Amino acid sequence: MTAGILQNWEKKAKEHKKQYQQFLKRTDKNGVLKQLPALHEAAFEAVDCLTCANCCKHYSPRFKTPDVKRIARGLGLKESVFIDTYLRVDEDGDFVVKQSPCPFLNTDNTCGIYDIRPSDCARFPYTDEDVLIKRPALTLKNSEFCPITYYVLEKLTGNAG
Repeated sequence: MTAGILQNWEKKAKEHKKQYQQFLKRTDKNGVLKQLPALHEAAFEAVDCLTCANCCKHYSPRFKTPDVKRIARGLGLKESVFIDTYLRVDEDGDFVVKQSPCPFLNTDNTCGIYDIRPSDCARFPYTDEDVLIKRPALTLKNSEFCPITYYVLEKLTGNAG
């Protein structure tokens, strides 16, 4: 990760949480949405996900029905066997992995099922989508463990040049 904006990012994300919350609540949604593609791209240039993998190490995506079907087929398993082996139902009624880190996370932080990964994984951290604004609680949570979400929020709030 690059220095500067990302230096001590975990600490700064916690310190700036209230500011992010206020920003997300009162922001010009259309103005932000226009900025997201460029900020998303810049964040991914500044952060190498393979050096981090916090999302895969500590959290689980939702496995929707199409994900379960695709991944089970890709692994050569019956859907029921895939579910019984790897998934559980969380408090929201969604399928999530049984354990952390994700059982498909390789030791080099690559994904063992990258080409067939859940749609939540493919879309994460939602920094190029309206999810960033529409689900502020999720965005705030993500900013504390994902340097890309932190980077985008810092740029949007004017904390970073």
